[in-house]
Amino acid sequence: MLAILLATLFLHLADLIILFVSTCANAWRKYGDASYNLWNCKESNGHSCSDADWLQAVQALMVLATLFSLISFIIFLCQLFTLVKGGRFFFTAVFQVLASLFVMSGAIIYTVMSPEMSSEMSTYGYAFVLAWLAFPLTLISGLIYIVLRKKE
Repeated sequence: MLAILLATLFLHLADLIILFVSTCANAWRKYGDASYNLWNCKESNGHSCSDADWLQAVQALMVLATLFSLISFIIFLCQLFTLVKGGRFFFTAVFQVLASLFVMSGAIIYTVMSPEMSSEMSTYGYAFVLAWLAFPLTLISGLIYIVLRKKE
C-alpha cells in the first residue's frame, strides 16, 4: 500500500511540475529562432495577438489547471491524515479531473485558434507538448484517486 501511495504522490508532483513549466515556459510556438509563450504571442503577419480572447481563455485555463492540481495535492495531504479508514479520495479526484479537463480545453483552443503556421520554420514548442502530456497524466492521477482507499 505504501508503494501505491508513494507512486501516486510522485505522479501528482510530476504532473504539477509539468503543468507549471508548460504554463510559464517560453516555448509554446517557435518561429525560426524566436519562441512565443502564452504571455507573448505574435501572429505570422507580425501583429501581437496578446489581447485576443482565445489567448486569454488559454491563459486562464492553464493557470486554473495548475491551481486546481495544486489544490488537489493539498487536499490529498489533508485527507491523508483526516480521512476515515476505508474512505476514498473523491474530493481530491474531483479537483484533479477538473484540472485535466482545463489542460485539455486550453491545449485544444490553442491548437485551433493559434496563428497559422505559414512557414516551414514554424513549429509547436516543448511547452505545448508538455501541456498535452499533462492532460493524460492528470486524468490518470485523478482516476487513481477515485479508486484509492485509505488503509491503516
